[in-house]
Parts: sequence; C-alpha cells; structure tokens
Amino acid sequence: MLAQAVEYFDFFVYATASAIFLGPLFFSGLGSTAATLASFSTLAVGFVARPVGGAVAGHIGDRYGRKPVLVSSTVVMGVATFLMGLLPTAATIGWAGAVLLVLLRLLQGFALGGQWGGASLLLTESAPAGRRGFFGSFVQVGAQLGLMGGISAFLVLSFVLSDEQMLGWGWRIPFLSGLVMIAIGLYIHRAVEDTPKFKELQAARPEPNAAEQPPLAKVLRKHWRTILLAGGAFVLPNAVAFIIVSGILDYGVQSLHLARAPLLGVILAACIAPLIFLPYFAHLSDRVGRPRLFIIGGAGVAVWGWPMFAMIDTGNLWLVFVALFVCFTIHSLMFGPQVALYSELFSTDVRFSGASLGYQVGSVFGGGLAPLITAALLDATKAGWSVAAYMTVLGVISLLSITVLRRRANSASRRELT
Repeated sequence: MLAQAVEYFDFFVYATASAIFLGPLFFSGLGSTAATLASFSTLAVGFVARPVGGAVAGHIGDRYGRKPVLVSSTVVMGVATFLMGLLPTAATIGWAGAVLLVLLRLLQGFALGGQWGGASLLLTESAPAGRRGFFGSFVQVGAQLGLMGGISAFLVLSFVLSDEQMLGWGWRIPFLSGLVMIAIGLYIHRAVEDTPKFKELQAARPEPNAAEQPPLAKVLRKHWRTILLAGGAFVLPNAVAFIIVSGILDYGVQSLHLARAPLLGVILAACIAPLIFLPYFAHLSDRVGRPRLFIIGGAGVAVWGWPMFAMIDTGNLWLVFVALFVCFTIHSLMFGPQVALYSELFSTDVRFSGASLGYQVGSVFGGGLAPLITAALLDATKAGWSVAAYMTVLGVISLLSITVLRRRANSASRRELT
C-alpha cells in the first residue's frame, strides 16, 4: 500500500498541476483555453503509455515474479517525477520544455502501468481464503491516499506561498518528492518477498525452452476478450477520479470563479469517503460477489452525475462537498472490489499480464481522456450537464462490459486463485 500511495501521489501531483500550472508554464504561447487543453493532453499522454508498461511488466511479472516489477516501476516513477521538478519552462527554452515534459510523462505512465499489477497481486495472491476483496482493496486505498497527498501538497503550498511564488518555483516542490519513490523501491527490494502462489508456480514450472509461449502472447491469444471487457468496465471508475481532481478543479476556478485553495480543500475533504468505504465494500464483495456491487456502483455514478453537477454549478462549497462526497461513496462500490475482481479473471501463469492489461486499457479511455474531454465539453457548453452526460455514456460502457464479464467473474470468485 505504501508504494501505491507514493506512486499515485506522484501521478496525482501531475494531474493537479496540469489543471493549474502546466498550461501557463509550458504552453504560454497559446490562449488560456488552448493552454489548458494542451496541458490536459500531456496528462492523457501518460495514460497512453500505461498499457505498454502493463504489457512489459506483465510479461516479466508472470515469468520472473511480482516483486521485481514492483521495485523497478517504483524507482522509474520516482526518477521521472523528480526530473519534472527540475524542468526549465517555456520562458527559458521555449517548446523544448513541453517536449521534455511529454517524454517524462510517457515514462511516468510506463512505470505506473507496471506498478498496479505488482502491488495488486502481492496482496491478493497472499490473502487468506475468502479475504481477497478486503486485502486487495488496500491497493485502492493506497491510490486514494496518493490522490489526497497530491491535492494536499498544492493546498498547503497555496497557503504558504503567493500565486506568483507558486507559478515561479513553488509548483516544483511536490515533483521533487520523487526521490522518496526511489527510497521506497529500494526498501521493497530488501524487505518484501514474492507471493506464495507465484512461488508454487515457479516450483511446478518446467525448465524454460524456446518453444514455450511467453505469458503475454498466451494471454492475448486466449483471453483478449476478457482483457477488452475488463478495460471497458474500468472506463467509468477511472474517469470519475480525474474528472473530480482535474476537471472540476479547472471548472471551479476558471468558470465558476471559485478561489483555488478553498476548492482544493473541499475536494480533499470529499476524498475521505473512499478511505472508509473502499475497504468496507471490498469486504462486502467477499460475501455477496464483486460484479453485483460493481453494477450497483456503476449505475449509481452514471445517475448521480446529473444532480452532482447541478449542485456544483451553484458555486456553494458546502453543496460541492456533498456532491463529491456522495460521488466518491458510490464510486467505492466499483473501485473497492476491483483488484480482486480482475485478479480472479486470470490463472496464475498469465494473471499479471491479463489483470494489468485490462486495468490499463481502461485507464486510457477512462482517466486518460477524462480531463481533456471534460475541459472541452465545459468550454463548448459552459454548463456542467454536458459532463454529466459524458459520465452517463461511460457508465453505459462500463455496465455493459461488467454484465458480460459477470458469469466468468462469479464462477472465479467461488474458487481459490489458481
């Protein structure tokens, strides 16, 4: 959970900065709206790299173990984030700054693409019988803590530094924390053992030979439909987090003219909901089944988007808080059981590859595009209902996907991981 929290801290630091600072810093030659869209485009670039990272990490993780992938991805994420904090901006080196930003963003996405699978399988494959949902939920709790940390970093700095100082150098401080990721990666390397399930697989696996099909090729050949459906199921839960963190932050400041610091505080306060409900709903999924909760959550979020944006459009921060808190609570019905759900879709020999690819494919079309599409819709319509409609469309995709997956997932959840 520690690695997940700090790695997602780095990722959400970028998501928060893309809504506030990166547009004027790296795309100052464009107009205000165009700079925001360009900034969110660099956020999306990182998601494009995530399936590639998931594929490479899945192949290595299924062949050589979960732990080496988790260690290497953690270190790579730390290096990329730290270097972002040192980047010269457009005022210094022109468009070269934006190019370097995109390259480091690709490296961030590649690293995160491998990290989720490693952290997820270390927990679910080591969990006691009948507790995979609960144990797996701590991967998601770690991601939520990372989200809160990323927001908190900019919230605290906004109280300590002036707007001019933040734009001048203060924005760099959260990125420089990437050094912590390197230290955590080295700690995991020394202190964490690989999972019992993978050790059993290694002991039973014959000596490798040239004719043996690689895990990645095997999972793509046998399970490509499951991977696509898992990706489709994930588009809504992944998009919601980035709509709230990046999209609503930009919308509240630019269109509703809310003060940045209070709005960041409201978003941060609403983030408390998943810390409570992610483990609870994941525990509940161990008893009643994961797809059932996922479907309830997907339908709830798709419907709640409409009153949520009506409440946000009032500009009343108390109503904004209630709207986001309820959204995060319903969202936890999907996000909490998801780690165990994806792990149960694949056998041990291809589990890392399959679960990682399904998760990361969904992240491209969910979180990767969500802030960009949200900003474009709000610029075109000047109204929150357009984003509510977007959430409804994503909800339909996720619900159709999980419904088709339901029979396979229910069958798998009735047996131990194999």
